[in-house]
Amino acid sequence: MPPVITLEQWRTLISVVETGGYAQAAEALHKSQSAVTYAVQKIETLLGVKAFTLQGRKAILTATGQMLYRRALALVEEAHDLEAAAHKLSAGWEAEIHIAVEILFPTSLLLTCLQQFSVDSPRTRIELIESVLGGTQDALLKGNADIAILPSPPPGYLGELILRSRLIAVAHKDHALHQLKRALSPKDLHQFRHLVVRDSGSKRDKKAVSVEVDQRWTVSHIATSIQAVKFGFGFAWLPEEQISEELQTGLLKPLPLRAGGSIEVPLY
Repeated sequence: MPPVITLEQWRTLISVVETGGYAQAAEALHKSQSAVTYAVQKIETLLGVKAFTLQGRKAILTATGQMLYRRALALVEEAHDLEAAAHKLSAGWEAEIHIAVEILFPTSLLLTCLQQFSVDSPRTRIELIESVLGGTQDALLKGNADIAILPSPPPGYLGELILRSRLIAVAHKDHALHQLKRALSPKDLHQFRHLVVRDSGSKRDKKAVSVEVDQRWTVSHIATSIQAVKFGFGFAWLPEEQISEELQTGLLKPLPLRAGGSIEVPLY
C-alpha cells in the first residue's frame, strides 16, 4: 500500500509538538487552527491511534504519539536531504566521481582533500582507483576515471602541475649496502635485491625500473614495498613523504649513491 499520510500532515504533527499546541502550530505554519486540528485528526483516524491528549489548552503526546513524532522527524529530515541532494545535482554536483591516483601522491594529502570535498558535497560518492604508471592513464583513457593524478598527461589532455614527489633510494639501517661505508655506484647494487612496484597499466613498461640487478621482487602496492624494505629484504626508491617517520627514527637510511639517490616525479 502507498503511504496514506502526507509529508505536510507529518510536518503539522511535528509543529504541534514543538510549539506546544494547535493554536501555536497554526500561527507558526500560517494556517487556520481548524486546518491544523484536521491534519492531526486525519493521522489518528487513518492509523487508528491517539497521538495527543489535551491538558487544558495544551496538547500532550501519548506514548504512541512520541513514537510517531520521532519517526516523523526522521522522515521529514530525509525528505529535506533528498531535495537538497537533488538541488545539488541540478546545480552541477556529481552523484558519483571516480578518481585515479598515482600511488606516489601523498596519501594523507589525498584523504584530507577528499574529506574537505565531502563537507561541501556529502552525498557525492567517491571511488578511488590507486594505480601505478600506465594504470592511471588507462583509467582515464578508458573512461573509468573522471579525474586523474599522474606523472604526465596523455596526448590530447591538459594537466595542471600539483606537486613534485621525491623518491629516495633507501634500505634498512642494517642492510649490507650501508656496511660498505662509502659512496655507491650502480655496480654495487647488482648483487642485492631491488624492490619494485608493478606498473598497473595494460601495456606494462618492463623498462620502468631504475637499475639492472640480478635479484628483484615486483609487488603491486607501495605499502608492500615499504614493508619489505623495513624488514631488510632489499632496497627501493620510495616516496619521501610516505617513509618520513622511518627516516626520522633511522630505521631506514638513504643509500649514499654517487648519482640518482633521489628522483623527483612531477604529478599533474
